[in-house]
Amino acid sequence: MGHAGNQRWLNIGNLGRVVHLTWRNGLDETETAEVFDLLTAAERADGVAPVGEHVILRLRSHRGVSEQIEPVQADVAGSEHFVIRADGGELAGYAHMDTEGESRGEPLVAELAVHPRFRENGIGTQLVAALLERAEIPVEPDDEGDSYRLRIWSHGLLAAAVRLADRFGFTRVRELWRMGRELSGAELDEPVLPEGVTVRGFRVGEDEPELVRVNHLAFSWHPEQGGMTEAELREKEGLDWFDPAGFLLAVDDADRLLGFHWTKIHPDGSGEVYVVGVDPNTQGSGLGRALTLAGLRYLRDVGCPRVLLYVEADNGPAVSVYRRLGFERWDVDAQLGR
Repeated sequence: MGHAGNQRWLNIGNLGRVVHLTWRNGLDETETAEVFDLLTAAERADGVAPVGEHVILRLRSHRGVSEQIEPVQADVAGSEHFVIRADGGELAGYAHMDTEGESRGEPLVAELAVHPRFRENGIGTQLVAALLERAEIPVEPDDEGDSYRLRIWSHGLLAAAVRLADRFGFTRVRELWRMGRELSGAELDEPVLPEGVTVRGFRVGEDEPELVRVNHLAFSWHPEQGGMTEAELREKEGLDWFDPAGFLLAVDDADRLLGFHWTKIHPDGSGEVYVVGVDPNTQGSGLGRALTLAGLRYLRDVGCPRVLLYVEADNGPAVSVYRRLGFERWDVDAQLGR
C-alpha cells in the first residue's frame, strides 16, 4: 500500500463540510483508478487533458518487488501524490509532484486537477497550498524574489488556473504551444532526403539503443525529452497507441540512425507529430523537414483528418518551420513558477 506522508482535515468553501487531504508516496490500484476517472472527467469538462503523458506513465507504473514488499501501482521513485476527498469519500482533487530532480537541485514539477463536481470550493487552492508547503515555499509571495523551486503545469492555460496562479504569485516561466493543421485531402510536398539516406520503420527489440543515442544528442537541451532511457522507450512500446509502422527512422547506407519521426494516433483519429529528432551532425541537410513531411504523409495516408504537435514557444526556428508546413497555434500549456 502507498503510505501517507502527511494528512489533515480541512473545511472547504461552499461544500459546507470537511474534506481530507493526504500526501503520500504511492496509491493502491483502487485509488489509481479513481484518479484516472477524475482526470477523464476534467478533460471532458475542459477540452484539454489536465496532466501530461509523463504523469499517466507514472500512475501506471510501480517499483519492482526488490524495492517494496509488494508491487503497488503509482508507487514510483520520484513521484508524490496529493489527494483530497470529500467527507463522503469522493475524490475531489488530485496533484502529482515529480521530485526526481530534487536531489540535484532541480525544481519540483507538479500537475493538478479538480473534479468538475467540486470546483469553486477551494479544492485547487488547498492543493496549491499543499504543494508550496511540500516545496518549503511560503504561501504568501515574499519581497526577496522567487527561485522557481516549484513549477506547476497549466494545460490549456485555463482561466481558473490563471486566477489561481495570480493569487499565489506564480510567474509564467515556460510555454509549450500546441499547433495543428488539417490533413484530409492535403497536398504535401514529397520529402527530399539527403543523398544516401532512406527511411524505414522502427524495429522493436533492435533499434532502441540507437534511438536513445540520437534522441539524447538531438534533445540534450530539453528538460524532459533529452533524458529518455531505453527502459522508458520500451515502456512506451507497451502503450495502446504505439505502432512501429508510424515510427519512421532515417538511416544511412550502413543503417546508422541519423534521425527519426515518431508519430502518434489519438483515439479520436487525430495524428500527432510526437517527436522529430535528428543527429546535430546532420543539421543543414534538410533531414528534419524531410522526416516531418514523411510523417505527415504517413498520417494523412492512414486516414488522420488533422494533426497536432507540441513545440516550445521560444524555439523560433522550429515554430517557423511548422508555420511554413501549414501549422497554426491552437492553444498553450504554461509552466508557472514560484
